[in-house]
Amino acid sequence: MLQIPFSDATIEPGTVISWSLHTKRAAAISLTSASFNQDKHHSSSEATRSTSDGIASSITVTFEITGELDTKALAAALLLLVRRHEVLRCEFQRLAGDLNCTALAPDSITLEAEEVGRFHNGDDLHTHLDKTFKSIDTLSWPLFLMGAVVRDNGATVYLCFDHIVCDGLSMPVVVNELQTSYAALSADRTPELPAAASYLTFGDDQRRRYAALRPDDDRLRYWKDFIRGNGGFFPRFPFDLGVPEGHLYPLVNRALPLLDPHRTDALAAGARASGGSVFTAVLAAAATAQHRFGGPGVYRGLLPISERTDEGRGEHGGVNAGEADGAADEAAGGASNPWQHSVGWFVNTMPIEFRVGEGGTDHATTIARARTAYGALQRHTDIPFVRAWELLAPETFALHHWPFPVNFFSYIDFRRTPGGLQHPLWKPKLHVWAARGNGISHWFHRTATGLHVNMLHVDTPQAHEIGDALHEELVRVLREIAGERDSVPVPIPRPSRARPAVRS
Repeated sequence: MLQIPFSDATIEPGTVISWSLHTKRAAAISLTSASFNQDKHHSSSEATRSTSDGIASSITVTFEITGELDTKALAAALLLLVRRHEVLRCEFQRLAGDLNCTALAPDSITLEAEEVGRFHNGDDLHTHLDKTFKSIDTLSWPLFLMGAVVRDNGATVYLCFDHIVCDGLSMPVVVNELQTSYAALSADRTPELPAAASYLTFGDDQRRRYAALRPDDDRLRYWKDFIRGNGGFFPRFPFDLGVPEGHLYPLVNRALPLLDPHRTDALAAGARASGGSVFTAVLAAAATAQHRFGGPGVYRGLLPISERTDEGRGEHGGVNAGEADGAADEAAGGASNPWQHSVGWFVNTMPIEFRVGEGGTDHATTIARARTAYGALQRHTDIPFVRAWELLAPETFALHHWPFPVNFFSYIDFRRTPGGLQHPLWKPKLHVWAARGNGISHWFHRTATGLHVNMLHVDTPQAHEIGDALHEELVRVLREIAGERDSVPVPIPRPSRARPAVRS
């Protein structure tokens, strides 16, 4: 699964069919508390609805079905997806200050198909889909949309979700489930799917366990230690992006290659020789690239941490947004853990800090320090990020975005996610979109085609210049860890700057 801006996606024209959700409004089956992530996301959308800094974000996935499409089987697979995952059937309502989820009964949900029209060229199709994806509204039901571009020899299926109901790791779950269900249903068989746990249960349990947390609780010790060293709650991106504090800008969305499959394998070998993994090697390389570019000798950043553990709780140690090391790599697609096959926002965010190895190219030392720091982080992932922010930085918690550009690092090995071995056949693409922001974020990911990065940053000259320079230095460091010396990275493609991913 490749993560790229939708502006870079190429979808062969055809007939667009969409499926919309319908339900009996009296069919509610449960009322639960929303998770901390959902509450913060929803309140930000509410507060900025009538401002120029409206908060909007979505996650879209596309994938291919080969051969003549069985539309009846696809519709049945889509309906089964919605009925299996409570979070896709929930409505949000704020009661007495708290955000609640009302889950609708599975059998109350129906789908209605509509033939939108036939598109004869890629530009018109792209314009239509881009506008459709940006129509998702956090404050309106339903919170996702579904459709397909149908051709004589196959189809491109798309689903677009508001962030409030899913995370990035939900996307391979969705693709795997739909492909499995479609294959069975088109052959008149009953789909056999792994057990999937409910994100609504997860979120409600999280709220009950941490609502009474206080600032003096010892479980906040890791965060407090980080704050003392960092000088504040958020680790600031160490370079000036030309963004005045308190301002949001349109974002540029770029996907850039890092290493081809051969070099990625060499990176993995170099990382193992230093006692690390591809994840810790990339994290160490990002820190080293910043340091070489004039950044600090101590790397401080925020990492998204998967909460898809066996019990679905962070206190048992999350893994960095998609199974970073060793055993976690092997378990990522395992059928024994129902949270691995669930749709929801199973992401905590944690700070990390470690010193860059002295000598400029002492990569083994930096990798070891990154691994040690990550091990310490894993022992403290029980506290939800939003709750820690509220308790330890209340002066900025009322903001509807992070207060300034933050050092943000994410890594996913999509090969290890459910259905990952079939990705070369299914050709899934992940498209993350956000309307506005004030910083720069990097989503590193590994696929069968190598190592890649999706980068979202403010559309300022400084951000373009710094993003380009850091990328080139990062590729150089990664090649050094992979065993190359004095390598010159391939120049990054510049034309993408002319195609911003969002409209201002």
